[in-house]
Formats: sequence, structure tokens, C-alpha cells
Amino acid sequence: MTDALPTRSRLVAAALAKAGIVGEIVVLPDAASTAALAAAALGVEVGAIANSLVFWSDDEPLLVMTSGAHRVDTAALAARLARGGIRRATPEQVLAATGQPIGGVAPTGHPAPLTTVVDEDLAAHPEIWAAGGTPHTVFPLTFEELVRLTGGTVMRVA
Repeated sequence: MTDALPTRSRLVAAALAKAGIVGEIVVLPDAASTAALAAAALGVEVGAIANSLVFWSDDEPLLVMTSGAHRVDTAALAARLARGGIRRATPEQVLAATGQPIGGVAPTGHPAPLTTVVDEDLAAHPEIWAAGGTPHTVFPLTFEELVRLTGGTVMRVA
């Protein structure tokens, strides 16, 4: 069934399979480029959506997997990470770092591994949903699988 997926989502599906994650990528009829749209399309709480946000910090991309229920406090996160600052990446930086467009960035399937932070608030949900490489694709996984998949550091991001 992965042959029917967009190219970027096939790369994500391959990375999921390699990591032993069994959640399959779902193609949505409408774009779910925000947590609210994804939650409505899936019939889940917005907090169960794992937003993949790409920031720029200390001259490198930083992927923050945050609960759709809140925003990242970049100043507080920079202090927790002992970084000089964190700012939103440009669409060009996002595409270069992930190979995926804004609104569809998956936690995996990137050209190279990204330094990743995983929002501790996602642990409150038995199942979370993340983008699958395009704004029309999503997949389910557990908090533990997300942390293992990304090699991310778990911390408070709000």
C-alpha cells in the first residue's frame, strides 16, 4: 500500500518500518497542515497531535515535536538547552533540513538526523499522531515510539 503514498511519505514509511513502528500512514482527503485541522480530521484531541516544528538555533536546524495544544516558548527552550537563541526556520530552511514542506514535516525521513526535542506533554496521550511527510498524510504512534524514532530529548517546551 505504500506505493500509493506520495514520494516523501514513502520515505517516512520506510523509516518507520526500519524503526519497527507499525502505525501506517493515512492519506487524508483534505490538508491537515495545522494541529487543529489534523485533530478534526482524525477525531482526536488537539493535544494528541505531535506538531513537527523546525527552528534555527546556533546555526543548525532544531526539530521540536510539540503537543498541538500549545505553543513553544522559544526563549525558555533556548535557556533549557543552553543555546544562544531559537527562531522559526524559513520555509527554505525547513525544506532543506527535512526534505518536507511546512505543514507536513514528519519526525523522520529527513536527509540527515536532526537534533530533536520532544514535548513532555505528549506523554499524556496513549496514541499520538504526526505528519507523514506531506500536509495530507499522518500516522499514529506512541510517545515512547516518538522518542525512540527521533532520538529526541524529552522536556517541557511551553
